This record gives sequence, C-alpha cells and structure tokens, in this order.
Amino acid sequence: MIKPITLFFTICIGPLLFSQIIIGGTTGTAADKTSVLLEFEGQNKGIILPYTRTLPTSPTEGTLLLDASVAAEARVRYYNGSWIDLSGQNADITSSLSIQPTSSQVPENADTKSIIGSDTSAADGVLVLESQTKAMVLPSVESTDTIPNPSPGMIVYINKSGAKRLAVFNGSKWSYWMP
Repeated sequence: MIKPITLFFTICIGPLLFSQIIIGGTTGTAADKTSVLLEFEGQNKGIILPYTRTLPTSPTEGTLLLDASVAAEARVRYYNGSWIDLSGQNADITSSLSIQPTSSQVPENADTKSIIGSDTSAADGVLVLESQTKAMVLPSVESTDTIPNPSPGMIVYINKSGAKRLAVFNGSKWSYWMP
C-alpha cells in the first residue's frame, strides 16, 4: 500500500522535479523512457476515469470520462469536437454513484487541477498531461478476466499477442477497441 506522503510526493512534487511519473514500476527511468510523461506498470490494475453527473458541453479535446448523467445508462465517453461513445452499451452504476461524493458534499474549485509536464495549462480537467513530445502509457494487462472487481470507468491496454487492444469498463461490461 502506498503511504500518503509517498503519494503526495509522487503526484505533487515529483512532476515539478522530473516532469515524468512512473507508477507501480521498477524498470526504466526518464533517461530511457524519453517519450513517456505518465506510465503505469504492473498487472491487473487500471485507471479509473472521473465520473460526471453532468456531461460538459465544451470540454478540452481528448477528454475521457464516465458519463453518469443518467446512472442507469452510464457510458465511457471521449471528446474530439463531439462526444464519442467508447462503451457501445449502457451500464447501471446507481450503486457505485451512491458512494461517490457530490459537488455539494465536496465543493470543487474550478481552478484546481494537477498538471504533469508543464507549470500551467488552459485545459479543463482534474488531471492534465501537457506535452508536445511525450504520452501517457495506460496500465497494461494480459486479459480483463484477471482484473478483480473492475470499477466503472476503468481503462486498460490489453497487451496480449494477437489481441492487443484498448478496453473500457462502463460498470457492467467491457468494451474493446482494436487498432
């Protein structure tokens, strides 16, 4: 388990020093992973996208989220000038939403965000990666079957010979995107 002070340093102070974060990894450094801004290593884990109860009308292109505006019809969405459905199917996440705080419980500061790769960003998001030359590497798994209790909004990259693809979990089913 990651201690709070380690997590704080990794997310808040680390980007200021190195502008690169590798979570869960023991291999590689900024010197040999020059195209990586944010990387997740380790098996059977994924990134959980933010849940939103109100779909933003004009977000920054590249935004990924779990659209929970209708709890019984949740879908993972991507914004590229218009919202694109990555799930292809509805999921009822009513019970998952019951344990998520609402904005009235935790007031949001519209200017608060974590930025990796730059001191500032015009992009609107909770976590913003800013780089013209580096990318985020998704958590890699061999199969979604090996992920215990996936959470709604989870996204992973399946790195299996003959089956390399992106997988998103909408709270009910996995959807797969192949290149």
